[in-house]
Amino acid sequence: MARYAARMDIRMDGKAAIVTGASRGIGLAIAQRLAEAGCDVLLVSRKPDGLEAAAASIQGLDGAVSWEAAHVARQEDAQRAIDVCLDRYGRADILVNNAGTNPYFGPMLEIDEVRMTKTYEINQASILHWCRAAWTSWMAEHGGSILNIASIGGLGPEPGIGWYNVTKAAVIHTTSQLAFELAPGVRVNAIAPGLVKTDLARALWEEHEEQIAAKLPLRRLGESDDIATGALFLLSDAASWITGQTLVIDGGTTNQPTGGVS
Repeated sequence: MARYAARMDIRMDGKAAIVTGASRGIGLAIAQRLAEAGCDVLLVSRKPDGLEAAAASIQGLDGAVSWEAAHVARQEDAQRAIDVCLDRYGRADILVNNAGTNPYFGPMLEIDEVRMTKTYEINQASILHWCRAAWTSWMAEHGGSILNIASIGGLGPEPGIGWYNVTKAAVIHTTSQLAFELAPGVRVNAIAPGLVKTDLARALWEEHEEQIAAKLPLRRLGESDDIATGALFLLSDAASWITGQTLVIDGGTTNQPTGGVS
């Protein structure tokens, strides 16, 4: 598409990255951007079939691409994936915590224990597992850059996805706290996307895309590559004096006198 014709001249040759939730959507788009810039990339998700197809779709770029199936909510899987990255590429400079889930829609007080726990474990607790594994195995000694994918939902209340948004608010604060604790060797930032046309968010946009887009200042919903562009910048040396920040990429949703769209 024409709006993506101009690419940033950012190179990441000689670096290696782990991207969770990378079999589709935002995670896959970030992985592609990194590989285009010369970074070796390990794609991580739960299902091998999806990972194999995703890796095949972005082969032949400047960086090597491979995959490893892992459950992001398990500390042992995080450590295994980091070890795999070190074994294949000899380093683990970049970590993108992108995996997320939202199994419940409705009033927050009515969420059941199973879905409440699942959302917390995948969206929030997993970030600590993966950051710990990356830090102890490589970044504490060699430095690095971490990016967490939050949401504009973490900035305020919203109907139906309250508990999801609570976990994303925690991602924003976790980013700030880890940036403080891991400095100066490791930078930690986040992106808070608005409504992006992904499978995870399909129920929020599929039947009402035109109506929702018409209310946004930029008159369109987000694409995965919109987020990947910001991710490439924050993860690169071009952002070497940026840490502890959350970059909002939302087409202007949060920059409206009415407080946004519902």
